[in-house]
Amino acid sequence: MSNIRRVAVIGLGSMGGAMASTLHRAGWTVTGFDPSEAARDAAALTGISTTAEAKDLAGTPYAVLSLPSASVVEATVPTLLAAPGTIAIIDTTTSEPGTSKSMAELASTSGAAFVDAPVSGGRDGAATGNLSAFVGATESALTAAGPILKALTGGKYAHIGGPGSGNVVKLLNNVLAAANLVSVGEALGVAKAYGIDPAVAAASISNASGGSKVSEAMYPNWVISGTHDSGFSLGLMARDAALAIDIARQMGQQPELLAAAASQWQDALAVLGPAADFTEIARTVAPSVTPAGAPDKSPSASPRTRK
Repeated sequence: MSNIRRVAVIGLGSMGGAMASTLHRAGWTVTGFDPSEAARDAAALTGISTTAEAKDLAGTPYAVLSLPSASVVEATVPTLLAAPGTIAIIDTTTSEPGTSKSMAELASTSGAAFVDAPVSGGRDGAATGNLSAFVGATESALTAAGPILKALTGGKYAHIGGPGSGNVVKLLNNVLAAANLVSVGEALGVAKAYGIDPAVAAASISNASGGSKVSEAMYPNWVISGTHDSGFSLGLMARDAALAIDIARQMGQQPELLAAAASQWQDALAVLGPAADFTEIARTVAPSVTPAGAPDKSPSASPRTRK
C-alpha cells in the first residue's frame, strides 16, 4: 500500500511547493521536480525528496502538475508516461482545454488517467489542503485521481464534465475575478474621491449585494494595505483573462464586458511587468486607494521603479 501512496509533484513554485508539503504531511511519499535549484532546495527543507531530472519520476503512481503553461504540460506528460506504473496525473495548471483533451487521450493509451484540475485558493489553500478544484475528467479518471484530489482539497472539488471542461471554468473564474478587481477598484476610487475611507466603503459593500471576495478580502488585505503580496503574479492573471476571451471567441461568443476588463489587464501588464503582484492592477485603475500609488509610466523608469 505504501508503494501506491507515492506521488511526484512537477513544479515546486509557490503553489506546487505548498501542495507537495500538504501531500507530505498527509502521509504520501513525495518526490518533487523543478528546473530551479532554489525551488528544489526550498522543498527539501520541508522534508520532500527532490530530483533534478523529470525523467526520474516516470512511472510514479500519481503525479501532480503545477506548471506555467499548457506547452510545458505537453512536454511533461510523455516523460511521466515513459515507464509503466502511472495511475493518475492530476494537472493543477491553469492550462488550455485542447491540451487537456489530448493529454487525457495520451494517458489513456498507457492505461493511465489524466484529469485537468486547475485550483483556486492561493498558496494558503495549497499549504493547508483547502484548495477548491475545477475538474475535467471521465468518470473512471476521476475515480483514479480521487485520493490526490481529496488530499489537496478536503473533498472540495467540482466535477465539471469531460477532459478540458475544468480548464474552461477555471479560466472563466479567473476572468470574472479579473473584472471584479477592476470594477471594485474603480468603485473604491470614487468613494475615496468623495472623501470616504476606501476600507470603510469596502467593508460596507461586502455586507451588501455588491460584495465579493475581492471587496471583502483582496482589497483590504493586499491593496488598501499596500502590501500587494498575494503570491500570484499579474502576468499570470493577464494571461488567464486573455485565454478566457480567446476560448469564448472560439465558441462564437463575444463577452464585451469581460473583454474590456481583459484589455485593462494587458494595459497594466505593459506598465507594471509580469512579475508584479496581480493585486497591483489597482495601481493603474484606482491608484488613490493603495499606498503604492500609480506606477511611473515614463520610458526611463527602471523595472524596479515601475513595479
